[in-house]
Amino acid sequence: MNELTKAEEQVMQYVWKLDKAFLKDIVEQFPEPKPAYTTISTVVRVLVKKKFLIFETYGKIRQYAPAISKERYFSQHMKQVIGNFFNGSTRKFASFFAESDTLNLTELEQMKTMLEEKIEILKSKNE
Repeated sequence: MNELTKAEEQVMQYVWKLDKAFLKDIVEQFPEPKPAYTTISTVVRVLVKKKFLIFETYGKIRQYAPAISKERYFSQHMKQVIGNFFNGSTRKFASFFAESDTLNLTELEQMKTMLEEKIEILKSKNE
C-alpha cells in the first residue's frame, strides 16, 4: 500500500469523516485560510490514481468515497512504523509506550485491560 503525504492524509481524513463527498464538500472541511480549490482537486486526483479514492460521476461532477477504510490504512501504516522504528518487533513497540512518560496511570491501566481481554479471547479460541 502506498504511503500518503501530509496533504493527501488530510484530504483522506475529511473523506473518511464525510464517507461520500463532492470536491466542494472536501474544500469546505478545511479551516481558514482554505487551500486553493485547484490544489485540493489535484490532491484528490492523485488519491484516485493511488487507489485511495473511488468516485461516481453525475454529469460533470464526481462524488468521491474512500476505497480503503481508515482502520485498514492505519493498520498498514502502523505495521510500517513498527517495521521501520522497532525492527518489526511489536514487543519493542509496546515497551516504548510502557517506558515512556507520555502515558499516565489511567491510560496504562486501560491498555492493560484491553490486552487482558484480548488474551482471554485468544485463549478461548484455542480451547
